[in-house]
Amino acid sequence: MTEPLATRIAGMISTACEGRLTPEEILGSDISLSALGVTSLAVLRLIDAVEERFDVLLDLGGSAAYLDSFPLLVGYVDAMLASRVVVEIARSR
Repeated sequence: MTEPLATRIAGMISTACEGRLTPEEILGSDISLSALGVTSLAVLRLIDAVEERFDVLLDLGGSAAYLDSFPLLVGYVDAMLASRVVVEIARSR
């Protein structure tokens, strides 16, 4: 069984913050990442980790609203993964 997406991303945020936040603190949060104490450097580390782990591209152009909160980030990555699955299914037909 695989670890739920939210748990994985919470761990990635914790790692990007060098452990200043625990995954449990992040999982229970719906405030902005910056209000949690996630620095801009930690956000860049997080983006790199998410892109590498899930093979998605997190576009920083525009508003990048998915970085406003943990639930938005999880939802965005989930949508990216779901759209990739749809494309892969369509290609296999």
